[in-house]
Amino acid sequence: MRLRKIMMFVGAGALTLAAAPQKALADAGGLSFWLPGSFGSLAATPVTPGWAYATMYIHLDQSADGRKNFVTSGGVGGSVVAGLNARADVLVEGVTYTSALPVLGGQAAFSLLTVPGNLDVGINATLTGPLGNSISGSRSDSRTTLADVFYQGTLKWNQGVNNEMVYITGNFPSGTYDARRLANLSYGFPAVDVGAGYTYLDKTTGHEFSVVGGITYSALNPDLQYQNGIDAHLDWAASQFVTKDIHVGVAGYYFQQLTDDSGPGAKLGGFRGMAVGIGPQVGFLFPVGDYQGYINVKGYADLATENRPQGWSTWVTFSLSPKAPETPAAPVVHK
Repeated sequence: MRLRKIMMFVGAGALTLAAAPQKALADAGGLSFWLPGSFGSLAATPVTPGWAYATMYIHLDQSADGRKNFVTSGGVGGSVVAGLNARADVLVEGVTYTSALPVLGGQAAFSLLTVPGNLDVGINATLTGPLGNSISGSRSDSRTTLADVFYQGTLKWNQGVNNEMVYITGNFPSGTYDARRLANLSYGFPAVDVGAGYTYLDKTTGHEFSVVGGITYSALNPDLQYQNGIDAHLDWAASQFVTKDIHVGVAGYYFQQLTDDSGPGAKLGGFRGMAVGIGPQVGFLFPVGDYQGYINVKGYADLATENRPQGWSTWVTFSLSPKAPETPAAPVVHK
């Protein structure tokens, strides 16, 4: 059935959500632990139990001109810099186990992920303060490294066309953070993000809409003496299955920092960030032996940002997950 096939592939794609790379340096660089747009279509839909694997290639291109200042690593702790350009190419790798045993009437799953990749970061100048004189010229740094280890737990419920989810995700610092470098995929601090989501999926028409909201708390970065404020984020997506194996749609996000950054290194004050973005998506289902394969391609462009670089990103996901069991045909009764 179409619905069974749709629901089956979602978990393999969703397992990559916890470990999306964060472009450069967290809120201290005008960026956050949470990468806006990480959740997408069918996010809250239960899946076929068992082991699933996914790999996601993400390209990120972000920039801010020399009139915008940020606090970064790469020199004296908490250096204020003018202008910031970041480009990343990373490969998210993860596995998810979905339990067949109900938990609180829902379906529980747990994921572990890591992110190798390359990051290029450049700045226009290092300043003595937000309006101070330049004490050094432009700098750049390129690094192939490993991000932190990420975890994600989800609990999902289904009632016909309605699907609900709660989740928790966070990171274990990998030890690859280097305060002397501009380019870091690791954060240098632990963080935790919790939230809930909803998916509407009509198996007859193929209409789908998903929305997921969450809150992020980040611990102090001891090297920068900088603690990010509490962040809120809302990811949404809508799609239409034009055939039983192809869906197309649109996705977007809204990110808003709720509380001020703090600590001795927060030299730019509260520095609350905001971002709004939108972009297209397309997905393809196909059999792979006893598994179900899925490829999704999507892209986002920032429509507006505040205290963050602005740019675009491209995401390509390949996943394998257990096939849904076939529904046996009803026996023919002869009278």
